Amino acid sequence: MTEADALQSIDSSALVRVALMAAREAGALVKAAWRKHPTAEHKGRTDLVTRFDRESETLLIQRLTAATPYPVVGEEHGGERAAGTDALTWYVDPIDGTTNFVHGHPFWCVSVGLLAGTRPVLGAVVAPSLGTEWIGVAAGQGTRSGERCRVSDVSTLDDALLATGFPYDRHSSPENNFDAFVAIKKKCQAVRRCGSAALDLCLVADGTYDGYWENKLKPWDVAAGVALVLAAGGRVSDYSGRAADVTTGQIVATNGHVHDALLAELELATKGR
Repeated sequence: MTEADALQSIDSSALVRVALMAAREAGALVKAAWRKHPTAEHKGRTDLVTRFDRESETLLIQRLTAATPYPVVGEEHGGERAAGTDALTWYVDPIDGTTNFVHGHPFWCVSVGLLAGTRPVLGAVVAPSLGTEWIGVAAGQGTRSGERCRVSDVSTLDDALLATGFPYDRHSSPENNFDAFVAIKKKCQAVRRCGSAALDLCLVADGTYDGYWENKLKPWDVAAGVALVLAAGGRVSDYSGRAADVTTGQIVATNGHVHDALLAELELATKGR
């Protein structure tokens, strides 16, 4: 059986349940420490980690490897993805939005995504402090807390509510998204920055946001969320409009209607850098 045949034969519904159960359990572990002033360490100037990130990831690895034969790659413990074009690998973010979590802000989540090589297959994102969870299969459909997810029908950038984020090296790198943020904010209804790429993508999937862009992302940040946007009928690309490879770090996700306009504004904002 080829890798492509193996991908066709997987039980995506069963794997979504596995991902959701693992994310729920990890989310409950982390929520027990939320707003209790957890001690944080600095991985970088603005990049925080807590013992709850590590404990959550350990739990996710244990649950996913016990239930499936696929390797797990995570933010804190690393791991190796399976070799092969369509080989299946879990990508997990034990707390996406650690800075929010540490400060008691509610916008953080546990994200579990399955990739076939670099292609999103499915995802589960659980946000315990928001009481909300999203699941979906890229080639199927998705839900928000049990209700069908669909992207918005906003058709112009003028009317669009967008989201973005800024990289951890924004203090030193010219690729810090500042110029694009200022330029695009002048062209749309509003731009939000919630501090969790996984949640930003979920909010595109459920129609809250009409679009989202960000650079320098890691696969575990977006593996689940990109699958959810696709499941909801959205479009995901890199800044050049090519189908997104979640391992390259560059994501533009929209309802499809405002995608080309957002890409055009990104090009204008970045070409002079």
